[in-house]
Amino acid sequence: MKDTQKIDILMATYNGEKYLEEQIESILNQSYKNIHLIISDDGSNDTTREILKKYEDNDKITIYYQEKNLGYVSNFEFLLQKVENELYMLSDQDDVWKPSKIEDTVKKLEEENADLVFTDLEIVDENLKRIHPSFNATMGKMHKIKKTLGTKEFEYLYNNMTGCTILSKKKWIPQILPIPKHSKYIIHDSWIGLMISFHGKIAYLDKPTIQYRQHGDNQVGTERTSYKYKEFKQIRELFIQVKKDLFKTYLENQEKFPEDLQKLNQQGKTYFDKIEKKQFFNFQNWGTFHRLYKNETISYYILNFIILNLPLVGNCLFAIRKIRIRSA
Repeated sequence: MKDTQKIDILMATYNGEKYLEEQIESILNQSYKNIHLIISDDGSNDTTREILKKYEDNDKITIYYQEKNLGYVSNFEFLLQKVENELYMLSDQDDVWKPSKIEDTVKKLEEENADLVFTDLEIVDENLKRIHPSFNATMGKMHKIKKTLGTKEFEYLYNNMTGCTILSKKKWIPQILPIPKHSKYIIHDSWIGLMISFHGKIAYLDKPTIQYRQHGDNQVGTERTSYKYKEFKQIRELFIQVKKDLFKTYLENQEKFPEDLQKLNQQGKTYFDKIEKKQFFNFQNWGTFHRLYKNETISYYILNFIILNLPLVGNCLFAIRKIRIRSA
Protein backbone atom coordinates (compact mmCIF):
# COMPACT_ATOMS: atom_id res chain seq x y z
CA MET A 1 0.00 0.00 0.00
CA LYS A 2 1.27 3.45 -0.88
CA ASP A 3 1.33 5.98 1.94
CA THR A 4 -0.87 8.35 -0.04
CA GLN A 5 -2.43 10.23 2.89
CA LYS A 6 -0.63 11.77 5.81
CA ILE A 7 -2.19 10.66 9.10
CA ASP A 8 -2.14 12.64 12.33
CA ILE A 9 -1.56 10.47 15.41
CA LEU A 10 -2.65 12.04 18.69
CA MET A 11 -0.86 11.03 21.88
CA ALA A 12 -1.73 12.44 25.30
CA THR A 13 1.03 11.90 27.85
CA TYR A 14 1.19 12.22 31.61
CA ASN A 15 3.91 10.70 33.81
CA GLY A 16 4.55 8.01 31.22
CA GLU A 17 8.30 7.69 31.58
CA LYS A 18 8.34 3.91 31.97
CA TYR A 19 6.93 2.88 28.61
CA LEU A 20 6.70 6.08 26.55
CA GLU A 21 9.84 5.73 24.44
CA GLU A 22 8.95 2.17 23.43
CA GLN A 23 5.51 3.32 22.30
CA ILE A 24 6.86 6.27 20.29
CA GLU A 25 9.36 4.01 18.54
CA SER A 26 6.63 1.49 17.66
CA ILE A 27 4.75 4.32 15.92
CA LEU A 28 7.79 5.66 14.09
CA ASN A 29 8.63 2.13 12.90
CA GLN A 30 5.24 1.47 11.31
CA SER A 31 5.09 0.03 7.78
CA TYR A 32 2.95 3.08 6.90
CA LYS A 33 5.41 5.99 6.97
CA ASN A 34 3.39 9.09 6.07
CA ILE A 35 2.52 10.15 9.61
CA HIS A 36 2.54 13.18 11.89
CA LEU A 37 2.71 12.32 15.59
CA ILE A 38 1.22 15.11 17.72
CA ILE A 39 1.97 14.80 21.43
CA SER A 40 0.51 16.87 24.26
CA ASP A 41 2.09 16.41 27.67
CA ASP A 42 -0.30 17.20 30.50
CA GLY A 43 2.12 18.63 33.04
CA SER A 44 4.16 15.52 33.79
CA ASN A 45 6.38 15.67 36.86
CA ASP A 46 8.50 12.59 36.15
CA THR A 47 11.05 12.31 33.30
CA THR A 48 8.40 12.23 30.54
CA ARG A 49 9.34 15.70 29.30
CA GLU A 50 13.03 14.81 29.18
CA ILE A 51 12.14 11.79 27.02
CA LEU A 52 10.00 13.94 24.72
CA LYS A 53 12.74 16.52 24.27
CA LYS A 54 14.81 13.84 22.52
CA TYR A 55 12.20 13.84 19.74
CA GLU A 56 11.81 17.59 19.29
CA ASP A 57 14.01 17.63 16.17
CA ASN A 58 12.13 14.78 14.49
CA ASP A 59 10.20 16.24 11.54
CA LYS A 60 7.43 13.65 12.02
CA ILE A 61 6.68 14.84 15.56
CA THR A 62 5.14 17.97 17.08
CA ILE A 63 5.11 18.30 20.87
CA TYR A 64 3.05 20.57 23.11
CA TYR A 65 3.78 21.06 26.81
CA GLN A 66 0.75 22.06 28.89
CA GLU A 67 1.54 24.51 31.68
CA LYS A 68 -1.10 23.02 33.97
CA ASN A 69 -2.78 19.64 34.15
CA LEU A 70 -5.89 19.57 31.92
CA GLY A 71 -7.01 16.01 32.64
CA TYR A 72 -6.92 13.34 29.97
CA VAL A 73 -10.29 14.19 28.39
CA SER A 74 -9.41 17.87 27.93
CA ASN A 75 -5.94 16.90 26.77
CA PHE A 76 -7.39 14.72 23.99
CA GLU A 77 -9.81 17.51 23.15
CA PHE A 78 -6.83 19.86 22.79
CA LEU A 79 -5.21 17.34 20.44
CA LEU A 80 -8.34 16.95 18.31
CA GLN A 81 -8.21 20.68 17.67
CA LYS A 82 -4.65 20.27 16.33
CA VAL A 83 -5.61 17.76 13.62
CA GLU A 84 -4.47 19.07 10.22
CA ASN A 85 -4.88 16.09 7.92
CA GLU A 86 -8.01 14.28 6.78
CA LEU A 87 -7.33 11.17 8.87
CA TYR A 88 -6.28 10.88 12.49
CA MET A 89 -5.61 8.15 15.08
CA LEU A 90 -5.47 8.11 18.88
CA SER A 91 -2.61 6.65 20.88
CA ASP A 92 -2.03 5.78 24.51
CA GLN A 93 1.42 6.32 26.02
CA ASP A 94 2.11 2.84 27.35
CA ASP A 95 1.18 0.32 24.64
CA VAL A 96 3.08 -1.01 21.64
CA TRP A 97 1.66 -0.75 18.12
CA LYS A 98 2.09 -3.80 15.91
CA PRO A 99 4.15 -2.92 12.81
CA SER A 100 1.26 -2.94 10.31
CA LYS A 101 -1.38 -1.31 12.56
CA ILE A 102 -1.74 1.86 10.48
CA GLU A 103 -1.53 0.07 7.14
CA ASP A 104 -4.13 -2.54 8.11
CA THR A 105 -6.54 0.04 9.53
CA VAL A 106 -6.28 2.37 6.54
CA LYS A 107 -6.94 -0.58 4.23
CA LYS A 108 -10.09 -1.45 6.19
CA LEU A 109 -11.29 2.17 6.10
CA GLU A 110 -10.91 2.27 2.33
CA GLU A 111 -12.48 -1.14 1.74
CA GLU A 112 -15.53 -0.30 3.83
CA ASN A 113 -15.72 3.36 2.77
CA ALA A 114 -15.99 4.01 6.51
CA ASP A 115 -15.69 7.15 8.61
CA LEU A 116 -14.10 5.37 11.56
CA VAL A 117 -12.38 2.00 12.00
CA PHE A 118 -11.55 0.38 15.32
CA THR A 119 -9.79 -2.92 15.99
CA ASP A 120 -9.18 -5.61 18.56
CA LEU A 121 -6.18 -5.61 20.94
CA GLU A 122 -3.84 -8.24 22.33
CA ILE A 123 -3.66 -8.10 26.14
CA VAL A 124 -0.09 -8.27 27.45
CA ASP A 125 1.62 -7.78 30.80
CA GLU A 126 4.11 -5.02 31.56
CA ASN A 127 6.86 -7.05 29.84
CA LEU A 128 4.72 -7.60 26.71
CA LYS A 129 4.07 -11.24 27.51
CA ARG A 130 0.69 -12.26 26.13
CA ILE A 131 -2.15 -12.63 28.63
CA HIS A 132 -4.96 -13.06 26.11
CA PRO A 133 -5.07 -12.77 22.29
CA SER A 134 -8.33 -10.77 22.22
CA PHE A 135 -9.34 -7.87 24.46
CA ASN A 136 -12.82 -7.69 22.97
CA ALA A 137 -13.48 -11.38 23.59
CA THR A 138 -12.15 -11.15 27.15
CA MET A 139 -14.37 -8.17 27.94
CA GLY A 140 -17.48 -9.75 26.39
CA LYS A 141 -17.77 -7.08 23.69
CA MET A 142 -18.14 -9.25 20.58
CA HIS A 143 -21.87 -9.89 20.89
CA LYS A 144 -22.66 -6.19 21.25
CA ILE A 145 -20.28 -5.22 18.44
CA LYS A 146 -21.91 -7.67 16.03
CA LYS A 147 -25.44 -6.77 17.14
CA THR A 148 -25.16 -2.97 17.06
CA LEU A 149 -22.42 -2.13 14.54
CA GLY A 150 -23.91 0.06 11.85
CA THR A 151 -26.69 1.40 14.08
CA LYS A 152 -27.13 4.61 16.09
CA GLU A 153 -27.05 2.48 19.25
CA PHE A 154 -23.52 1.17 18.69
CA GLU A 155 -21.97 3.34 21.43
CA TYR A 156 -25.20 4.47 23.03
CA LEU A 157 -25.10 2.26 26.13
CA TYR A 158 -21.74 0.55 25.83
CA ASN A 159 -18.15 1.53 25.21
CA ASN A 160 -17.59 -0.95 22.39
CA MET A 161 -14.49 0.78 21.02
CA THR A 162 -11.07 1.13 22.56
CA GLY A 163 -9.84 4.59 21.66
CA CYS A 164 -6.20 3.70 21.05
CA THR A 165 -7.26 1.47 18.13
CA ILE A 166 -9.29 3.98 16.12
CA LEU A 167 -8.65 5.65 12.79
CA SER A 168 -11.17 8.35 11.90
CA LYS A 169 -11.91 11.25 9.58
CA LYS A 170 -11.30 14.86 10.55
CA LYS A 171 -14.61 16.04 9.07
CA TRP A 172 -16.57 14.72 12.07
CA ILE A 173 -14.55 16.58 14.72
CA PRO A 174 -17.03 19.52 14.83
CA GLN A 175 -19.77 17.05 15.80
CA ILE A 176 -17.54 15.54 18.50
CA LEU A 177 -16.44 18.77 20.19
CA PRO A 178 -16.85 19.75 22.90
CA ILE A 179 -16.39 16.46 24.76
CA PRO A 180 -18.36 16.21 28.04
CA LYS A 181 -16.00 16.73 30.95
CA HIS A 182 -18.17 16.22 34.00
CA SER A 183 -19.06 12.56 33.44
CA LYS A 184 -17.27 9.87 35.38
CA TYR A 185 -18.17 7.16 32.89
CA ILE A 186 -18.19 8.83 29.45
CA ILE A 187 -14.70 9.41 28.15
CA HIS A 188 -13.31 10.77 24.89
CA ASP A 189 -13.23 7.53 22.88
CA SER A 190 -16.80 6.49 23.68
CA TRP A 191 -18.01 10.02 22.86
CA ILE A 192 -16.15 9.99 19.53
CA GLY A 193 -17.72 6.67 18.61
CA LEU A 194 -21.17 7.82 19.72
CA MET A 195 -21.13 10.99 17.66
CA ILE A 196 -19.78 9.33 14.52
CA SER A 197 -22.36 6.54 14.81
CA PHE A 198 -25.05 9.23 14.43
CA HIS A 199 -23.54 10.73 11.27
CA GLY A 200 -21.20 8.28 9.54
CA LYS A 201 -20.18 4.66 9.11
CA ILE A 202 -18.14 2.70 11.66
CA ALA A 203 -16.25 -0.45 10.66
CA TYR A 204 -14.53 -3.08 12.79
CA LEU A 205 -11.25 -4.82 11.98
CA ASP A 206 -11.36 -8.14 13.84
CA LYS A 207 -7.63 -8.23 14.37
CA PRO A 208 -5.40 -7.13 17.27
CA THR A 209 -3.27 -4.21 16.13
CA ILE A 210 -1.92 -3.21 19.54
CA GLN A 211 -0.19 -4.89 22.43
CA TYR A 212 -2.41 -3.50 25.19
CA ARG A 213 -0.16 -3.35 28.22
CA GLN A 214 -1.61 -4.05 31.68
CA HIS A 215 0.30 -2.63 34.62
CA GLY A 216 -0.25 -0.99 37.95
CA ASP A 217 -0.56 2.55 36.57
CA ASN A 218 -3.26 1.92 33.96
CA GLN A 219 -6.09 4.45 34.09
CA VAL A 220 -8.27 2.14 31.99
CA GLY A 221 -7.57 -1.56 31.82
CA THR A 222 -9.25 -4.94 31.75
CA GLU A 223 -10.48 -5.07 35.35
CA ARG A 224 -14.24 -4.68 35.70
CA THR A 225 -15.20 -2.29 38.47
CA SER A 226 -18.11 -4.42 39.71
CA TYR A 227 -15.77 -7.33 40.49
CA LYS A 228 -14.32 -5.55 43.53
CA TYR A 229 -17.69 -5.31 45.31
CA LYS A 230 -18.67 -7.98 47.81
CA GLU A 231 -22.24 -6.92 48.49
CA PHE A 232 -25.19 -7.07 46.10
CA LYS A 233 -26.35 -3.60 47.15
CA GLN A 234 -23.03 -2.11 46.03
CA ILE A 235 -23.25 -3.75 42.62
CA ARG A 236 -26.82 -2.57 42.07
CA GLU A 237 -25.94 0.96 43.13
CA LEU A 238 -23.02 0.95 40.70
CA PHE A 239 -25.18 -0.22 37.78
CA ILE A 240 -27.74 2.48 38.51
CA GLN A 241 -25.23 5.28 39.06
CA VAL A 242 -23.42 4.49 35.79
CA LYS A 243 -26.67 4.73 33.82
CA LYS A 244 -27.87 7.84 35.69
CA ASP A 245 -24.58 9.55 34.88
CA LEU A 246 -24.85 8.41 31.26
CA PHE A 247 -28.36 9.75 30.72
CA LYS A 248 -27.69 12.95 32.67
CA THR A 249 -24.79 13.66 30.30
CA TYR A 250 -26.88 12.80 27.27
CA LEU A 251 -29.64 15.18 28.37
CA GLU A 252 -27.08 17.94 28.87
CA ASN A 253 -26.09 17.43 25.23
CA GLN A 254 -29.57 16.62 23.93
CA GLU A 255 -29.21 18.69 20.75
CA LYS A 256 -26.50 16.31 19.47
CA PHE A 257 -28.84 13.29 19.49
CA PRO A 258 -31.30 12.04 16.87
CA GLU A 259 -34.94 12.67 17.76
CA ASP A 260 -35.76 9.06 18.68
CA LEU A 261 -32.80 8.88 21.04
CA GLN A 262 -33.66 12.24 22.60
CA LYS A 263 -36.90 10.66 23.75
CA LEU A 264 -35.07 7.58 25.04
CA ASN A 265 -32.58 9.77 26.90
CA GLN A 266 -35.42 11.22 29.00
CA GLN A 267 -37.08 7.82 29.48
CA GLY A 268 -33.80 6.27 30.58
CA LYS A 269 -33.05 8.98 33.12
CA THR A 270 -36.58 8.74 34.55
CA TYR A 271 -36.41 4.94 34.71
CA PHE A 272 -33.14 4.80 36.66
CA ASP A 273 -34.21 7.63 38.98
CA LYS A 274 -37.30 5.62 39.90
CA ILE A 275 -35.77 2.17 40.36
CA GLU A 276 -33.05 3.59 42.60
CA LYS A 277 -35.71 3.85 45.31
CA LYS A 278 -37.15 0.36 44.72
CA GLN A 279 -35.65 -2.02 47.27
CA PHE A 280 -37.72 -5.14 46.59
CA PHE A 281 -39.63 -5.23 43.27
CA ASN A 282 -40.22 -2.88 40.36
CA PHE A 283 -43.22 -3.49 38.09
CA GLN A 284 -43.10 -0.21 36.17
CA ASN A 285 -41.48 0.86 32.91
CA TRP A 286 -40.41 -2.62 31.84
CA GLY A 287 -40.71 -1.40 28.25
CA THR A 288 -37.91 1.09 28.87
CA PHE A 289 -35.73 -1.64 30.36
CA HIS A 290 -36.29 -3.81 27.28
CA ARG A 291 -35.54 -0.93 24.92
CA LEU A 292 -32.25 -0.33 26.68
CA TYR A 293 -31.12 -3.95 27.08
CA LYS A 294 -32.56 -5.64 23.98
CA ASN A 295 -29.15 -5.96 22.31
CA GLU A 296 -27.61 -7.90 25.20
CA THR A 297 -27.21 -11.67 25.39
CA ILE A 298 -30.15 -13.45 26.99
CA SER A 299 -28.14 -14.28 30.11
CA TYR A 300 -26.97 -10.68 30.56
CA TYR A 301 -30.50 -9.39 29.91
CA ILE A 302 -31.96 -11.66 32.61
CA LEU A 303 -29.16 -10.89 35.06
CA ASN A 304 -29.64 -7.14 34.71
CA PHE A 305 -33.40 -7.47 34.91
CA ILE A 306 -33.05 -9.25 38.26
CA ILE A 307 -30.46 -6.79 39.57
CA LEU A 308 -32.45 -3.70 38.61
CA ASN A 309 -36.09 -4.79 38.89
CA LEU A 310 -36.04 -7.69 41.36
CA PRO A 311 -33.40 -6.65 43.92
CA LEU A 312 -34.91 -8.86 46.62
CA VAL A 313 -34.42 -11.92 44.40
CA GLY A 314 -31.00 -10.72 43.31
CA ASN A 315 -29.84 -10.27 46.89
CA CYS A 316 -30.92 -13.83 47.74
CA LEU A 317 -29.14 -15.29 44.72
CA PHE A 318 -26.01 -13.29 45.51
CA ALA A 319 -26.03 -14.55 49.12
CA ILE A 320 -26.33 -18.16 47.90
CA ARG A 321 -23.42 -17.61 45.52
CA LYS A 322 -21.24 -16.26 48.34
CA ILE A 323 -22.02 -19.30 50.50
CA ARG A 324 -21.07 -21.66 47.69
CA ILE A 325 -17.79 -19.84 47.06
CA ARG A 326 -16.85 -20.02 50.75
CA SER A 327 -17.72 -23.73 50.83
CA ALA A 328 -15.68 -24.57 47.72
